[in-house]
Amino acid sequence: MLAQRTLKSLTKAVGVGLHSGQRVELTLRPAAPDTGIVFRRVDLPEPVEIPVNADAVSDTRLASTIAKGGAKVHTIEHLMSAAAGLGLDNLYVDITAEEVPILDGSSASFVYLLQSAGIVTQKAPKRFIRVTKPVEVREGEGSNLKWARLDPYHGYKLSFEIEFNHPAVNSSGQRVEFDMGSGRYAREIARARTFGFTRDVEMMRSHGLALGGGLDNAIVMDDVKVLNADGLRYQDEFVKHKILDAIGDLYIIGKPLLAAYSAFRSGHAMNNQLLRALLARPDAYEIVSFEQEREAPTGFAQLAPAW
Repeated sequence: MLAQRTLKSLTKAVGVGLHSGQRVELTLRPAAPDTGIVFRRVDLPEPVEIPVNADAVSDTRLASTIAKGGAKVHTIEHLMSAAAGLGLDNLYVDITAEEVPILDGSSASFVYLLQSAGIVTQKAPKRFIRVTKPVEVREGEGSNLKWARLDPYHGYKLSFEIEFNHPAVNSSGQRVEFDMGSGRYAREIARARTFGFTRDVEMMRSHGLALGGGLDNAIVMDDVKVLNADGLRYQDEFVKHKILDAIGDLYIIGKPLLAAYSAFRSGHAMNNQLLRALLARPDAYEIVSFEQEREAPTGFAQLAPAW
């Protein structure tokens, strides 16, 4: 049986929120089979649990935010991406503020935290959402066109293309394809950092955003070049970060996908629209598990290797 996974022990981190600039403590804890990933706002007078699912997404401006009642958790996509990359099904995330800490701007720190806690299998079958018919969302035309799509595929692969018209981005790879079954998420995707432009920072901060952002947790560019002294971690780090985000955004559906995802200039909002479009079409997907590990897509039965 291809089994569900959770943590062996708990692990903690302290950081600041990218947009809020607030100090936040994060505790990642094991959870029982079929719990899913649940964020818990433990700073509130009565702790509020917010289970992760596509309908819980309340805001997609610059990040993915989930909410329940008046409680919110912003910027969950990097932690969700790490959980997806390591094949974690069940996890409690206790958080002391309304934004997940940005740490180094990638998902690498979350991968390290989760692996340091240890990952164990559970006595319950891992359930996948297998896409059986194409589902697509599109927006705009010509130079404003953006789209995202899911196609049937025995496995999980993602391809993404960006278009930013900036010298630093143009000189890097702008299209990447990644197969989750390769087992190389930690090495090839996780270290890609979020990025932004100095011209946008002032505007964002006037709106109370990017208050915790800086060169230690983002790639920052002026009009012509990357300002980080150590440059890029990957030659195609910009588009790899968009893949990282997409993996996190799509895992918000609550179960791992068996599908081929492709996108052009997509973002958090369109990724969530794609999930909702899929869920609105019961004929386009099915829930499956694998009694025999050999029936599962290549690479899905192995626990993710350490770095």
